[in-house]
Amino acid sequence: MQDVRTLPFGEGNEGRISLDDLAREGALRMIAAALEAEVDEYVASFVDERDEDGKRLVVRNGKAKERRLTVGSGTLAIRAPRVNDKRVEEETGERQRFSSGILPAYARRSPKVTEVLPILYLHGLSTGDFGPALRDLLGEDASGLSSSSIQRLTEVWQAEHAAFRERELRFHRYAYLFVDGVNVAVRLGEDSKLCLLVVIGVREDGCKELLAVEDGYRESEDSWAAVFRDLRDRGMNEPKLVTGDGALGAWAALRSVFPGTREQRCWVHKTANVLDALPKRLQPRAKTLLHEMAEAPTRADARKALERLRAEFDAKYPKAVSKLDKDWEQLTAFYSFPAEHWRHLRTTNPIESSFATVKLRTKVTKGAGSKKAALAMAYKLLDAAQERWRRCNGHELVGDVLDGVTFKDGIKVTDDETTTDERVAA
Repeated sequence: MQDVRTLPFGEGNEGRISLDDLAREGALRMIAAALEAEVDEYVASFVDERDEDGKRLVVRNGKAKERRLTVGSGTLAIRAPRVNDKRVEEETGERQRFSSGILPAYARRSPKVTEVLPILYLHGLSTGDFGPALRDLLGEDASGLSSSSIQRLTEVWQAEHAAFRERELRFHRYAYLFVDGVNVAVRLGEDSKLCLLVVIGVREDGCKELLAVEDGYRESEDSWAAVFRDLRDRGMNEPKLVTGDGALGAWAALRSVFPGTREQRCWVHKTANVLDALPKRLQPRAKTLLHEMAEAPTRADARKALERLRAEFDAKYPKAVSKLDKDWEQLTAFYSFPAEHWRHLRTTNPIESSFATVKLRTKVTKGAGSKKAALAMAYKLLDAAQERWRRCNGHELVGDVLDGVTFKDGIKVTDDETTTDERVAA
């Protein structure tokens, strides 16, 4: 059977080249052509500038020494064209120099390859596996990519996290917050675990933004209060609604720092808590009723689903129903906000899904090494995850929420409680 990784060349298929070789050869030719075109354009732009003897000040000057450049298709040997630029800046007297935008001076790898290390590490590749993995990906000549780079990267991430914690928040208004905590294993130090406290906000343009990644003590009230106060002191407005699980510390802290903010309990967490109070044989039926509550079109319909669950389970399993009664007002707070936003507001999914990557990373490494390393790692993962966070549906309505417009069962209403939404009028 013909090797699918190779392509035949010439008569009788005597010459064979692998797809990887072909990719490297193509990349080499394209880079060389691009560098030549870049230099030609630069030289041509100064063709009229000449010295006292009439000689051109900017001319080509052969080729630079060969250097190894690692790109996504492997490591290439490149000789970039050189430029002799004799122009002098009149004001400063400094000599002008040509600088390639394609291949900067001293570059040994492309920016995308530079990103390989943190991506591989953050998503679960242990440092001891870097050597074999990079050789397989980029060839034996891959330079400047080693597991020792992780230590330097971790220091960079810690510096980035420190800057993140100091930035001003007064440049946006935030309508909603999602808050949650997770325990991360730490290898070093007296404490074996670190409790990460994470806050994500929804801005006036509907985009989700990472606002805080802090360490706390078992999601205590004091730890959460410190997080909320820090956000407030850096200029964040009082949000309209906060979604989180049933951790008492977060809610007590929220009431002390942002007393006017409404609370929304996460339906995913609540569903799990209710099901835990029921035998397994009854859980499928209860789960169906819980989904009917969470996805009901109106608050009244959600109450009807609650009463159906009460009729079926309250006599024998009162604890399951009491878990809903205790937080019913907070479970149904989302009905006072635009219906387009409900799917976002009912759960802390943006944090939960992002934390899955953090847990994977710490599981592979048997811990993050130290609290500072764990915080930096979590911040970097969550910061990268922002690119995948969906913009809030009905983002144009976030401004209405911030301006205090009233919504009833997801529909905008006027002062006399009549519906003005065009969908209802139709």
